[in-house]
Amino acid sequence: MSVLIVTSSDDNDSVERVAEHVRAAGVEAVRFDTDRFPTETRLACEVDPSGDRLVLVPPSGEAVDLARVTAVYYRRFAAGRGIPRELDPQLRRASVEESRRTVFGLLAALHAFRLDPVDRVKHAHNKQLQLRLAREVGLEIPKTLITNDPEAVRRFAARCPAGLITKMQASFAVYDEQGREQVVFTNPLGEEDLADLDGLELSPMQFQERVPKAVELRVTVAGRRVFAAAIDSQSSALASDDWRRDGVGMIEQWEAHDLPTDVAERLLAVCDHLGLEYGALDVILTPDGRYVFLEINPVGEYFWLEEFPGFPISEALAQVLVDPTARRVP
Repeated sequence: MSVLIVTSSDDNDSVERVAEHVRAAGVEAVRFDTDRFPTETRLACEVDPSGDRLVLVPPSGEAVDLARVTAVYYRRFAAGRGIPRELDPQLRRASVEESRRTVFGLLAALHAFRLDPVDRVKHAHNKQLQLRLAREVGLEIPKTLITNDPEAVRRFAARCPAGLITKMQASFAVYDEQGREQVVFTNPLGEEDLADLDGLELSPMQFQERVPKAVELRVTVAGRRVFAAAIDSQSSALASDDWRRDGVGMIEQWEAHDLPTDVAERLLAVCDHLGLEYGALDVILTPDGRYVFLEINPVGEYFWLEEFPGFPISEALAQVLVDPTARRVP
């Protein structure tokens, strides 16, 4: 038995924590840094009438027989990233695409449990789908508009007297001329912004009614286990619209939260509908006690929650990988 951990070389320590718990259970853990393929890592995927032979050779040079893999932890994917950018753009695009297809083909061919299947992860990233499912299982959701139409935004704003926030559907950062990372956070939308929405013709954006916050919750689902943590983002002017703006400064303020049973069951139902064993869900608890679902991140981060408030999430993930009884999704 072995667990294949699909990630990238710049991933954080949570990957090694999961691997340590897997090994503690007596199961081999194999790390596949996809950004090192194809430039440093080799794959040989042979399929013929007698069966399959799948071999991974990492930079260390020690070949791994992937026929031993019983579970796959799909966390990060960056195949082809190391292909030289000086290469002709057409050839580089083709090389990256062949690399991606090779790795995705390997993952599809393995006779193994997947945490979580790639197709489910991709499907679960759809924000409109998340909100619809949350509404259907009985969770409260904010009024939401995703559009590239400025007039639609202005009409929507008129129906949201508490104001609007705007955010992107995908998490990303832009880099300034000095190479400094500028993360795109959730931002409030003022009258001056509503008057100048011309940039929407180049990229649609997500707009939501502004929901009052008592605390913000990060609810992490790992198999049958649910970990709920809360932070008082309103105690920091910097973090009031998006706790990540002051994430480092407030990191020690995360506390365990006693999530009502019915809310936990509905959040699990969202994961079930998406076919996910793992999910990092963002929820607002309003001052009048309402739980409002914002989104689910199918491969979202959790590493800081192992320190504050000290949740054993890596251990829970390892259990899902090695023990079928810890799994929730058929």
